[in-house]
Amino acid sequence: MSIWFEIALWKRILGAMILGVIVGVMFGDGVASIAWIGDLFIRLIRMVVVPLVFVTLVSGVISMGDPSKLGSLGVRTLALYMVTTLVAITIGLTLAAVLQPGVGVDLPAVAPSAVQEAVPLGERLMDIVPENPVAALAEGNILAIIFFALLLGISLLTIGQAGKPVADFMAAAAEAMLRITHWIMEVAPFGAFALIAQLSGTAGVGALLDVLTLAFAVVVGCAAHMIFMHGFIIMRVMFKLSVMNYFRGARDAMLMAFSTSSSSATLPISMSCAEKNLGIKPVVASTVLPLGATINMDGTALYVGIVSVFAAQAFAIELSLADYFLIAGSTTLVSIGTAAVPGASLFLIAAVMDAIGMSPQQNAAVVGFILAFDRPLDMLRTSVNVGGDLSVSTAVANWEGEFDREAFDRPLKS
Repeated sequence: MSIWFEIALWKRILGAMILGVIVGVMFGDGVASIAWIGDLFIRLIRMVVVPLVFVTLVSGVISMGDPSKLGSLGVRTLALYMVTTLVAITIGLTLAAVLQPGVGVDLPAVAPSAVQEAVPLGERLMDIVPENPVAALAEGNILAIIFFALLLGISLLTIGQAGKPVADFMAAAAEAMLRITHWIMEVAPFGAFALIAQLSGTAGVGALLDVLTLAFAVVVGCAAHMIFMHGFIIMRVMFKLSVMNYFRGARDAMLMAFSTSSSSATLPISMSCAEKNLGIKPVVASTVLPLGATINMDGTALYVGIVSVFAAQAFAIELSLADYFLIAGSTTLVSIGTAAVPGASLFLIAAVMDAIGMSPQQNAAVVGFILAFDRPLDMLRTSVNVGGDLSVSTAVANWEGEFDREAFDRPLKS
């Protein structure tokens, strides 16, 4: 049993995916007998979506510290993180609208009756403010949960020591939910096996090729965001810094992020790269980077936006301009609560698709479709997250006068 856990999770999922394809081709419709395994895994994911979003979002806001102490550094950091995330989600939505990765994709797990009618924009905006926060939690009203969590987190920041017991409880609750999330991801190979076997057995192996356009959109989006936003706009246009020096300085951290799929696990390497390679003084690195590991999820937001539009296209749901704004806004906000765990975007996808009115059946079908391919894309988007952390840290260090230009321009050793 210990040998199983010594194998990297992404390798276990990939192996389960390959085995699932083989079993699906061999047994065809007979794989329906193991469909319950995939359904159980989807239920586990949905089980933790609400508490995970709520407690990690509150904990993420609290982690900003005392606003009066953060001062201009905190405001600039938070603003730039939000701007880069919005740019990322905009790139993702644009690519999804242009490439249309979901058009023609057959997701047979959803019956036509599962499609929900669109909710008027005014009613949807009104529902953001919950009449009963407990009811919103029970019903899984994600936008209302986000609204209440933000208010609670900000209030705990403003009341100082009086709010420390609740803040400590939220921090402990967040850790507990992250542990549960980790446990769920450990059984992901079994869920991937059952879901991919059912897909290939009922829809044929050809259905798996439908993911290629989706993956292409994610890869192009991540590359475009890193080069355009962090490389060209922030480094070159805003601060006249070398784009190549930035990417060389961030290289080790981004490679670590690629291998671990965890911004938190990469944090020590990120801080080392920031101070040694990018000339960021410790006072900024020690503040901005930990905050970024919690709330800056550029790559994840881009991915969630693409998948949300992919899902709407696959189910022939017409998205209005207001829907695109809703996806962008909810993804930006809910990304603050993204768990620093491999595969955590699956939980974000479930939350955002709930926000735009997709049914649990549709949600399950989409998550099941992308699950087996999620890990390699997760590795890529985590690298974007960490690269964004270092880019924003460089910008804030420049603004605060805590930047060593000579260290940034110094050639790195191979």
